[in-house]
Amino acid sequence: MPTKTRYGDSPWVHDFPDSRRPNPPRLRGDHDADVVIIGAGLTGVATAYACATAGLSTIVLEADRIGRGSSGRSTGLLLPEPGPAFRDVVQAHGLRAGRAMFEAWRKGALDAAALLRRLGVPVGLQTLDSVTITNDEKRTRREFDARVSAGLAAQWLTSRQVRPRVMTDAQAAIRTGDAFAIDPYRACVGLTVAARKRQAVFGERTPVRKVKFGARGVEVTADGAVVRAATAIVTTGSATAEFKPLRRHFTRRETYHVMTEPVPAAIRKQVFPATVTLADTRSPRHRVRWTSDHRLLVTGGDQNEVPERKRLQVVVERSSELMYEFLTMYPAILGLRAEFGWEMSYGETADGVMYVGPHRNYPHHLFALGGSADSVTGAFVAARLLARAAAGAPAKGDEVFGWTR
Repeated sequence: MPTKTRYGDSPWVHDFPDSRRPNPPRLRGDHDADVVIIGAGLTGVATAYACATAGLSTIVLEADRIGRGSSGRSTGLLLPEPGPAFRDVVQAHGLRAGRAMFEAWRKGALDAAALLRRLGVPVGLQTLDSVTITNDEKRTRREFDARVSAGLAAQWLTSRQVRPRVMTDAQAAIRTGDAFAIDPYRACVGLTVAARKRQAVFGERTPVRKVKFGARGVEVTADGAVVRAATAIVTTGSATAEFKPLRRHFTRRETYHVMTEPVPAAIRKQVFPATVTLADTRSPRHRVRWTSDHRLLVTGGDQNEVPERKRLQVVVERSSELMYEFLTMYPAILGLRAEFGWEMSYGETADGVMYVGPHRNYPHHLFALGGSADSVTGAFVAARLLARAAAGAPAKGDEVFGWTR
């Protein structure tokens, strides 16, 4: 008898061996550092590694367990674009800023893949093409033309070219390269290990209760510990209670994931290839990828965050909907069982791009908050920007991700 679908569990976290999980103790006592990072998801641990590599003494505080929040519940995609349409970003911020954001994201995906390879982190790294199919050819063509005019790499696929590439019908598609798939929880673990080797200190189950700033730096009070630092870096995904005034910049959203059992080879031949991650232009949108062990991961159904008491019911419903919607595209998967169904919460910004950098109301603070749910590239983009800012050497153009854009 087949086992039942595990609802509410991330397979990345569930399947990871307990013996290899990082288990740093709670932080206790008084500490001084150059940088204190609040939040140990992928953004926090990537930033810790970048800061420690830059020679900054670094302490990381995590209220729960490293990588067990949104990062360990994500798609694990490193995509070369930030999420929203390029035309929408340009309309909101201008051509120069839009191009800078998209170029930073492409570089972030490439740098992330190179870093994980160099560190030897076993994340199941796969090199992919990102293909977005559409039945609104005119609108999508305008998006493609805008990208090409701005010097961004993209390829247009006609309806005749779509089916041989992804085994389904559409009026057209946009293809981009420089995408990757990873196991996001293993990435968190690997970067944590690498940061600790460079003397970064981690405290799990050390929730922050208060952050005060003065003329020379910040004082962070956590359960059982106090950390004084030149800079506090906040990488909690969305604004927490300590930064309540910033919450107006975010809408709490959820996206849903369903992962199948391993797909037999005969069925895999009738679905899009493992070298592609496939998306559509529906609202809410869908995205699909293969895992390294031949499972399909279907993502979508985004909506505003639901109350905790209803979450499991909604996850079950959304998982069934995602499997059905994917079945309408690929009838060959009929009978394929879902092994996992789960949700991921995120803070959606007005323009779909995360905020990275200082905020005028919080001296000696840096933030990396919000964004879209499509990929984890933003963690590595933010880590590079935050480490530069913490070292007092921001680069020209970093401000396009700031709070004043």
